[in-house]
Amino acid sequence: MCLPLHWVPMKFMACLCATGFIAALASVPARATAEGSAAWDVEGAASYLDARQAWWRNWPNAARDHDTVCVSCHSALPYALARPTLRSLLNERDQSPDESRLLADVVKRVRAWKDMEPWYSDQTRGLPKTAESRGTESVINAIVLSRRDAAEGALSLDARQAFANMWAQQMQTGDLSGAWAWLSFKLEPWEGAKSAYFGAALAAVAVGSAPGGYASSLEIEKNVELLRGYLRKNAADQHTLNKLMLLWASTKLTGLLMPAEREALIAEVPGES
Repeated sequence: MCLPLHWVPMKFMACLCATGFIAALASVPARATAEGSAAWDVEGAASYLDARQAWWRNWPNAARDHDTVCVSCHSALPYALARPTLRSLLNERDQSPDESRLLADVVKRVRAWKDMEPWYSDQTRGLPKTAESRGTESVINAIVLSRRDAAEGALSLDARQAFANMWAQQMQTGDLSGAWAWLSFKLEPWEGAKSAYFGAALAAVAVGSAPGGYASSLEIEKNVELLRGYLRKNAADQHTLNKLMLLWASTKLTGLLMPAEREALIAEVPGES
């Protein structure tokens, strides 16, 4: 999959998002410092992320049809998840221009879902890229809009449509039952052999974050149970990032981890020496 220059910092940001650390930073004063540590430059972090997202949106390889841009797992998605927290820390009233453009792209593609070309198609990249693209994008659109609406306190019509698109792509049979076909470009950990689990955990975060009790809606009860079943069944055989994603998802959607399982997972994650 297309990679931007200097993508390693964005890779690190994705891990932060996966474990909920970005949200945790919201409770720390912007200039609070630990003994011997440098001050955290919140404004600098926001400026950097905005600049990287602007670069991504103007990169020709990221362009998609209808004047939209791919919301990549390794750069644009972490930006969409992290930037709102930085905005609150900086007491910004409005979204940054780059954040607004990303959200506008997502909404545009959600509303015209049936008319939009997939991010990658079978005709240009070979089988099964159309199905992988649809599954991946449907989950990413849902989590971006769900997290946005969580801050507003009401689930928007666009987010509801994003969820409808997502559930229509959920696998109902086979090894991926409960999950989604996911883009695979042999790029770990987001677009590799086990990335469907990462995607399913994102979907769980999206559902659990949605305001208004969406997760307990009767019309999605079977879908949610399939999702829970997939995440629980396949939890043991995952690498560290996917286990952290499950941990994050369990804080949003009930029934993913028992308390003892959560503690065991936390103990399993390598800490600082």
